[in-house]
Amino acid sequence: MYDPITMKLNVDKFILSALEEDISSEDVTTNAVMPDSVPGEVDLVCKEEGIICGLQVFARVFELLDEKTETVFFVKDGDKVKAGDLMGKVRGDIRVLLSGERTALNYLQRMSGIATYTNSIAKLLKGTGIKLLDTRKTSPNNRIFEKYAVRAGGGNNHRYNLSDGVLLKDNHIGAAGGVKEAIAMAKAYAPFVRKIEIEVENLDMVREAVEAGADIIMLDNMQPEEMKEAIQIIDKKAEIEISGNVTRESIQRLTGLGVDYISSGALTHSAPIMDISMKNLHQI
Repeated sequence: MYDPITMKLNVDKFILSALEEDISSEDVTTNAVMPDSVPGEVDLVCKEEGIICGLQVFARVFELLDEKTETVFFVKDGDKVKAGDLMGKVRGDIRVLLSGERTALNYLQRMSGIATYTNSIAKLLKGTGIKLLDTRKTSPNNRIFEKYAVRAGGGNNHRYNLSDGVLLKDNHIGAAGGVKEAIAMAKAYAPFVRKIEIEVENLDMVREAVEAGADIIMLDNMQPEEMKEAIQIIDKKAEIEISGNVTRESIQRLTGLGVDYISSGALTHSAPIMDISMKNLHQI
């Protein structure tokens, strides 16, 4: 869950921006059928099985429109839900319930979809000791929501943004002039508390990364046999991450290699939404 400080400083502004996108001047439809304030209640209903996530954000949408709106939940983030479950109720000005509905559901459906997809992959790694990581392949201005959803689904966050850590990828290596050069420059520039991670694509790059003293070596898009040889070369001199087209279908062949991390952009960029609805709106 987001703490109050994070909510006010880093979450509210994105929710408000989403609401402003949806209501540029007024909600014409709602104002036509509900010209005056009338108290009402609506059910939050799950329409398919999955892991629910984003309830706090869902409620916050309505609170930002009207602080008197009340939301009661019967589940919590990370819970498994199924079709037909009544997950909560929202009470308040019917105009607020109607105007905030789509934005609130967009967040809840998207975050629950990511949590559900992440959970399906995390289960495949259970008992292996391998940490499942997300990436920066998030939709613009939604990273704070999508990375939280990964955690709710049983995954772990890689660095949050470019200020969060050093990850030398192919173009950084090219800009620096080589693997050893890139690592040396990163060590000289980055604060001592930052680990140096580097992405490698072949065994020669693996050897250079080990010799240069990388803290984490990411094996990118390597075949299983090449990965096995790379792991022998590294020989516990660095932590090992596997990345590159990691999906639910391909991950099982990677679990027995003895690596530390597996990262997957698919957790955030390819997860389908979870079907959730607001139903049975009525006056009270």
